[in-house]
Amino acid sequence: MSRMTSRFAACSALAIMMGAGGAFAQTTTVTIATVNNGDMIRMQKLADDFAAKHPDIKLEWVTLEENMLRQRVTTDIAAKGGQYDVMTIGTYEAPIWAERGWLLALDKLGEDYDAEDILPSIRSSVSRDGVLYAAPFYGESSMVMYRKDLMEKAGLTMPEAPTWEFVGQAARAMTDKPNEIYGICLRGKAGWGENMALLSAMANSFGGRWFDMDWKPQFDAKPWKDTLTFYLDLMKDAGPPGASSNGFNENLALFQTGKCGMWIDATVAASFVTNPAESKVADQVGFALAPDNGLGKRGNWLWAWNLAVPAGSQKSEAAQKFISWATSKDYLNLVAERDGWANVPPGTRASLYENPAYLEAAPFAQMTLDSINAADPTNSAVEPTPYVGVQFVAIPEFQAIGTTVGQQFAAALAGQTTADQALQNAQRAVEREMRRAGYPK
Repeated sequence: MSRMTSRFAACSALAIMMGAGGAFAQTTTVTIATVNNGDMIRMQKLADDFAAKHPDIKLEWVTLEENMLRQRVTTDIAAKGGQYDVMTIGTYEAPIWAERGWLLALDKLGEDYDAEDILPSIRSSVSRDGVLYAAPFYGESSMVMYRKDLMEKAGLTMPEAPTWEFVGQAARAMTDKPNEIYGICLRGKAGWGENMALLSAMANSFGGRWFDMDWKPQFDAKPWKDTLTFYLDLMKDAGPPGASSNGFNENLALFQTGKCGMWIDATVAASFVTNPAESKVADQVGFALAPDNGLGKRGNWLWAWNLAVPAGSQKSEAAQKFISWATSKDYLNLVAERDGWANVPPGTRASLYENPAYLEAAPFAQMTLDSINAADPTNSAVEPTPYVGVQFVAIPEFQAIGTTVGQQFAAALAGQTTADQALQNAQRAVEREMRRAGYPK
């Protein structure tokens, strides 16, 4: 080979390598922080569809338990750490973080995304000044899921709209502790989005509220004592052991293995407890609205897990392509095609509840929609409140005070303190933090 030919070959090889390197450099890695709930796990399994449509985008997943996810993403976005390009956040964080400039507007979701199809209550909760700052992956309220066979065995019939009194009676009647059957499973794990989601919504139906109109905490008032006492007595009589460690996933596992007579929790769980591939009691599950006490408020909440782009991300365009894929109508069709209509992420799009195939496959669909529509974040309590939110208070300080109160109530459930002491501790802690934060403002 001549020197000229060798030089040409070397240059050609270098050009090829540079071209390959340039192609490689054009691949964008999008890092996604998400929660370890069933629908998000399914999303990861279906991501091959996204990869086929966007070969220039590589997805990197960081999947965390709920409390840990909240801690990690809050720390990262507040410090502008830039670890994540897509964050899974709730309806609590979305408007607060948008106001602080921590989130990018989702303005590149595509012409066929159809944001107007998102249920109004869900869409408004993740928007600011009419602009979407997070896209809902699934929406939920809460309701009663129960074993029809155990209810019949106890000689009772579940009303469509039960009271807490009936729930207590039924739970105790269905309990068979020697055979590891517990009449009711409720959240006990400490956290503003864990046990306090349940107990805050429950307190609404007992006439309670977090604050009066002067921002004075209300844990020393009778409705909160009634709420916590009822909850602790019920869990002692009819709940599973170790309940102070149980959150959504733990109770889901208990229910699916046939150990719970009733479970009051997120409506999104309905598809998991009725899936015969995952639930031993799939053919025995019934549904009812969250309980009330005759005061005009039910103990149901309003929530959505959403995908958002932190302001620190340098990959906004690629991140929004992923978000558009994961929260689109096409994604719902993809889930239906792969796993059946009953497993489609619920509670976000109005068109889903107009789809005969979904309504036929999901016996819980109408109750889910009714529960979502019944929750009113602007009027969540029997008495007037200065805040927005059903199972949370939409102020930046709530993440800390909610978890503090949750720790006090979890300690009471574990038998480490009394209801009265837990309420006193909660009252003092919240008063102190609210004074420090300068309320009323």
